[in-house]
Amino acid sequence: MIQFHIKAPDKGLEIALQDKIDNLTKPKGSLGTLEALALQVGLIQQTLSPVLRHPVNVIYASDHGIADEGVSKSPKEVTRQVIHNFLNGGAGVCYLARQHGFELKIVDGGVDFDFPVIPQLIDRKVRKGGTRNFLHEAAMTEEEMEKALQYGAGIVTDCYNEGCNVISFGEMGIGNTAASSMWMTCLTQIPLIDCVGAGSGLDSEGVRHKYNVLKRSLENYDGNGSVLDVMRYFGGYEMVMAVGGMLRAAELKMIILVDGFIMTNCVLAASRLYPEMQSYCVFGHCGDEAGHKRVLDFLGAKALLDLGLRLGEGSGSVCAYPILDSAVRMINEMHSFKQAAITKYF
Repeated sequence: MIQFHIKAPDKGLEIALQDKIDNLTKPKGSLGTLEALALQVGLIQQTLSPVLRHPVNVIYASDHGIADEGVSKSPKEVTRQVIHNFLNGGAGVCYLARQHGFELKIVDGGVDFDFPVIPQLIDRKVRKGGTRNFLHEAAMTEEEMEKALQYGAGIVTDCYNEGCNVISFGEMGIGNTAASSMWMTCLTQIPLIDCVGAGSGLDSEGVRHKYNVLKRSLENYDGNGSVLDVMRYFGGYEMVMAVGGMLRAAELKMIILVDGFIMTNCVLAASRLYPEMQSYCVFGHCGDEAGHKRVLDFLGAKALLDLGLRLGEGSGSVCAYPILDSAVRMINEMHSFKQAAITKYF
């Protein structure tokens, strides 16, 4: 299995960073979360003057066998249709990426469709048909999981080599809130009923059906309960690729912008494998999907935004990027009391 070498940021610079933040022309602590973010980014980059370069939103896409059980309001073909919309620039995350200066990378990790060669679509298909139906069998083999981790990590290495130091992750795959609910319940021991939500828009009867399918899937599971086994049995290729991407990003000391319910559960899995990776995460938003706040609370994470989002695609993390930018601008562009010749007023 691929190994990562992740170290938490060295805290040796923390006192100097905090002193710089405290001596900017403002009451101490008056910029709240911006101050905490500036400290976090400064520690990640090990500098008193952090910078954000070439932000990228990577969208991993794959189909899910569990979608055959009617756990999503949307049919499986929507996965490939939305990918075309990404490539045509018409999806929700596309306008947000344009607005905030993000490059988009779209990765086919296992969509059940034969795409022609499209330069803007990165082909990393693990298996054409997507994952298997975890109601009856494991979603993927160990070899497929390994390949997905490596592919996901490789995309991030490419981003890093192109000058990126702040990266957002998104996903596309009909049925992936169901897979995420399974990761959440297995890795946190939060009851399944509290992990299951409406996904792309199920009504109450649809949510009840989804829960019953997932309950039966959990009853049928005969694995060893380890993090890797839960990832393999219930995950999607795009989710495992995101875990690999997040771990490589942490290894490269990049800032990781975390999107919604699915990507937060990918952080959950990644941090169970390498706890130090969470030091590199900035949680963009708390969405409307049932269970999202619970998994954030489990991780001890506080999201920057709460806008009722449940689109996925990395939309919430890209939407939160200006707050991160504001934090970095604060530490770099505000004058100190000494520079401004102002008497400290705290």
